[in-house]
Amino acid sequence: MVENVGADGRAGIDAGLVKRLVKAQFPQWAELPVEPVKVDGWDNRTYRLGDGMTVRLPTAAAYAPAVAKENEWLPRLAPQLPVAVPEVLGRGVPGEGYGFDWSIRRWLPGETAAPERIDDLAAFAVSVAEFVLALQRCDATGGPVAAAHSFYRGAPPAYYDDETRRALVALDGRVDTAAATEVWEAALASTWDGPPTWFHGDIAGGNLLVENGRLSAVIDFGTSGVGDPACDLVIAWTLLSGESRAAFRRTVAQDAGTWSRARGWALWKALIVLAETIDTDPQTAGSFRRVIDEVLADHQTPTA
Repeated sequence: MVENVGADGRAGIDAGLVKRLVKAQFPQWAELPVEPVKVDGWDNRTYRLGDGMTVRLPTAAAYAPAVAKENEWLPRLAPQLPVAVPEVLGRGVPGEGYGFDWSIRRWLPGETAAPERIDDLAAFAVSVAEFVLALQRCDATGGPVAAAHSFYRGAPPAYYDDETRRALVALDGRVDTAAATEVWEAALASTWDGPPTWFHGDIAGGNLLVENGRLSAVIDFGTSGVGDPACDLVIAWTLLSGESRAAFRRTVAQDAGTWSRARGWALWKALIVLAETIDTDPQTAGSFRRVIDEVLADHQTPTA
């Protein structure tokens, strides 16, 4: 999930539309207030519905399959997971000029994960790793195989080879592209030979909720599916470092090839964002440059 400050009207979706949809399809909730959330995603708009619910609406056709996927699979996965995940309370359909399926979920309290909101980052890393392992243990029979609906998370990182190599060319002389190419090619050379396995697809601070300094919920399963779980390790470099990264690595206990592919997933995203922002957005560029540096260092000392 890419975090954005909630802005009523983005992607043609506003509180008025949400109220009309709710009134037409869920009249029992028609009188509840509707407000945009303060921190929103890019793929979907999210609105508070009263005190205890949210409304989730895809912003474009490419994101619409995620709603049906979450509606079907979240109720099956939830009982097997160690922390809360979104509970679907209502399944909306197109209407009122809006063209996609949408949903109503129970509100999950908490704040998005950031180091200053976490009491013990190493303990938090263990909790995230335990969630990843619990998700991997869920029965994958009949699950949605990694493809366009997951934006190819869970598939081989080779899907993004052209995009990654364009970013490497664009950043030549501005990052260590030789080392980055080595990391990327190591990721491409590794293959997932395990059974189909559930993955979340975007284990990131914006999708992890914290209450009282601890992990309380995991949200936004829009890129989830069944395939290679390497993409769920990227948080090792985006949020964790030092002892917290080591604690995550020990607990999640993945093999060396999976870590190679995970470094590839982290590097792909960091390179393409850095290439887009290096001359226009120093703050964003700086955060993704740090990820690149961490990934390259980790490739040299993968057990650190």
